[in-house]
Amino acid sequence: MIKLASTRVLLALFSALTSLSVFAQDELKLQEQVNKIFGTFNEHYEKFLFFPVPVFYWGEVITMPLILLVMVFGGLFFTIRLGFINVRLFKHSIDVIRGKYDNPEDEGDITHFQALTSALSATVGLGNIAGVALAIGRGGPGVIFWIWIIAFFGMSLKFASSTFAQLYKQKTMKGDILGGPMVYLSEMFKNHNWPMLGKIMGCFYAVMTIGASLGGGNLFQANQTYKIIANQHPDANPWIVGIVLAFLAGAVLIGGIKKIGSVTSKLVPFMCVFYVLSCLAIIFSNASMIPDMFVQIFKEAFNPDAAFGGFFAVMLTGVQRASFSNEAGLGSSAIAHAAAKTKEPVREGVVAMIGPVIDTHVVCTITALTLLITGAYKDPEVAKQGVEMTALAFSHLGSWMPYFLLVAICVFAYSTVISWSYYGERATVYLFEKRLGYNAVRFYRFAYVFIIILGPVLSIGNVLGFADLMLLSIAFPNIIGMVCFSGILKAKAQDYLDRFKSGQMKEYF
Repeated sequence: MIKLASTRVLLALFSALTSLSVFAQDELKLQEQVNKIFGTFNEHYEKFLFFPVPVFYWGEVITMPLILLVMVFGGLFFTIRLGFINVRLFKHSIDVIRGKYDNPEDEGDITHFQALTSALSATVGLGNIAGVALAIGRGGPGVIFWIWIIAFFGMSLKFASSTFAQLYKQKTMKGDILGGPMVYLSEMFKNHNWPMLGKIMGCFYAVMTIGASLGGGNLFQANQTYKIIANQHPDANPWIVGIVLAFLAGAVLIGGIKKIGSVTSKLVPFMCVFYVLSCLAIIFSNASMIPDMFVQIFKEAFNPDAAFGGFFAVMLTGVQRASFSNEAGLGSSAIAHAAAKTKEPVREGVVAMIGPVIDTHVVCTITALTLLITGAYKDPEVAKQGVEMTALAFSHLGSWMPYFLLVAICVFAYSTVISWSYYGERATVYLFEKRLGYNAVRFYRFAYVFIIILGPVLSIGNVLGFADLMLLSIAFPNIIGMVCFSGILKAKAQDYLDRFKSGQMKEYF
């Protein structure tokens, strides 16, 4: 009955969207109004997020944006606090993902592998394709170095948030799993006699997660999907693209995390291999240029051209794009990892920490080298356009390659949309389940699918700005809360390490 009701709601929504696209008389005016709303919000909110904080740099006092300080500190703190666990348990992480320690009797909704692919489907996508292009266009090749650095330390942040998510996961009224920063922040502070503070931080995180799902997981994906389609087919209608994407997303949303995990476990590995092989074909066809590209990346990371705004401007761009790409420190992927079947919370943290390696060190690097080797980032017509820059780079392999990129982007965007809908849905359950019950989920799904239609008609500047602000906002409560209770995490991690080294971990194949 629930699925039937949800289907009726979605059908009504699609009917409304179709009517909107047919009867909209002044499309440009509507675009201007929507962009104005997002632009005004971005202008005011970023003053807080990028508040300048004085720091010492080579004997001088300079200012660093507040969010940059928090993100960098969080990654360094957990990597050192946990004794570089991202390096020590790297091989073990691969074994867990392969299912070597999967116990079918463990409680949860999905397997370790499905949890990882669900999380990766929200990160491996347009952040790697369009996001890296935008980063290089704005900050130059040196941005890639900082994306690598943030991803390395981000592995420890991923480990921390996903372990906490498993430690404090709960069951909803329906009996499925609810976990993630909004849950563990409220529970950890409540257990230490700070229930109100925990509730405030949990609610703030949940609200920002819903905003992030609508911005980075929804609007940005739909926007860039339309851009690449319009690049190949200029007469493409943005409303139709939005409606089709909304319909396809809605068809999966009804099934929840189990359906999402089933779909992404098939889509993500296939599209990752396809995209990586395509990029490698371009890179190895110009293999002699690879050493020079790495030299350029390292050189401009510390001595960027004045046109790119200086050292901290390049570093900030790298942090923004790395966060958008792999979500390290944001805690969003922990919502998916909380649903994994395991009795070992630390083990899911071990699985989660491999995400930035796949997402950033592999996919983002390959994208960056493709853009640098082909020189696409130097083209003034696409320097600020994101996905169009990547399409230009792919055209060097043949006029037909942008069409293959089109397919890859559509699939990546689709998988990201459906995964981020789950994050926003879990945040909605946390905020409203007790008062509204399952009606809260229905309303969120309706709103989420409806807002997909706006992505293609928004300008990239306002879409990206809103997505960044929402995504980076959730890092504040998550990192601060985890640092406060890092002692709990360290004790759990040490216990797991001791049992692993002593051979007490049961293997299932």
